[in-house]
Amino acid sequence: MLVSTAMVLLMTPGLAFFYGGMVRSRNLLTMLYMSFICISLVTVVWFAYGFGLAFGTDAGGVGLIGWSNFPGMAPTEVFGRIPIYVYAAFQATFAIITVALISGSIAGRARFGPWIAFVVVWITLVYTPIAHWVFAQSGWLSKWGVMDFAGGLVVELNSGIAGLAMALVLGRGVAFRRQEGPRPGNIAYVMLGLGLLWFGWFGFNAGSALTDGATAARAFVSTMIAGCSAMLTWRLLEWIRFRHLTKVGSASGALAGLVAITPSCAFVNPVGAFFIGIIAAIVCTYAVEMKFVVGYDDTLDVTGIHGVGGIVGLLSLGFFATGELRGVPGLFHGGSVAVLGKQAVAIVVVGVYSFVLTYAIGYVIDRLFRMRMTDEEQEQGADRNFAES
Repeated sequence: MLVSTAMVLLMTPGLAFFYGGMVRSRNLLTMLYMSFICISLVTVVWFAYGFGLAFGTDAGGVGLIGWSNFPGMAPTEVFGRIPIYVYAAFQATFAIITVALISGSIAGRARFGPWIAFVVVWITLVYTPIAHWVFAQSGWLSKWGVMDFAGGLVVELNSGIAGLAMALVLGRGVAFRRQEGPRPGNIAYVMLGLGLLWFGWFGFNAGSALTDGATAARAFVSTMIAGCSAMLTWRLLEWIRFRHLTKVGSASGALAGLVAITPSCAFVNPVGAFFIGIIAAIVCTYAVEMKFVVGYDDTLDVTGIHGVGGIVGLLSLGFFATGELRGVPGLFHGGSVAVLGKQAVAIVVVGVYSFVLTYAIGYVIDRLFRMRMTDEEQEQGADRNFAES
């Protein structure tokens, strides 16, 4: 668990490089630091009260929020067989990467100072309740039987929908209004970021088994297979549609597969993981283009990959779950359509909650502290604004 915690923490620097390479060079420094600042901010919030809200004793017995005094806990206390300090640190890394993901939706048009306020408020009001619903044994979605092994709802769908809300709050940027295509400033950073993310994802998914053995092994192998099948499928689709291949497309494909397998990695067999990766690549390939059809400026496709990829993975459980882990198989293994129904309801509930609360938080912070950069500031680049602040 200590190793898995360190691996998941490394995903946030990986995300920083991934996002930093995707944006124009004049926004590189800001994008890097928008991820790195989440490590310090979320860690302090998490150990002060966030872990208690997410994993503490359920308040009121209805599964909505918990409470415990983590600072008062002794290091000898355990969560199952794991020291409570280690488990809290492991879960902190999930919270860190989730809010950092949102920054991709507003890359190049969000001021850094208000971003700090957003991170603290969002973790408190959005992330911790959803984590309690899904991850805590007393959470209402957990008790209802919704399946999410490593964060399809809590991390992927949550960040994707929150990214959509923030994209709408800040509106379309100058480059989007000009219909300028993406201009990655450093492809090498993108590939480095993908490598670090992929490495950390094994700790993310297999580490969620909270032990070694068959469950962790299945999650580990499923993660590898889904990422690879999605990368190859995305490349094939690029060739069929555009007759050329891109390195950014390969990275996006692998990311889509890794996102989709996150909720299902320990519930499906290798064959299921293979097809989940393929489906995720196909769906996300078209999902990232919806912003041009609808007109919302999700700069780095957080909604199209993390939000939609998370939905693919969560719904796939209704078909591909073998039933070996919890005894609840999907339709392809003789299960009931009720499994699919529960997954769909959870998607709607978490999606609506995340969108409404995030939009409200972003709107208030923008009104109070002017989170959106002016057109002139966007033209100059976020790094100039960041350096001057």
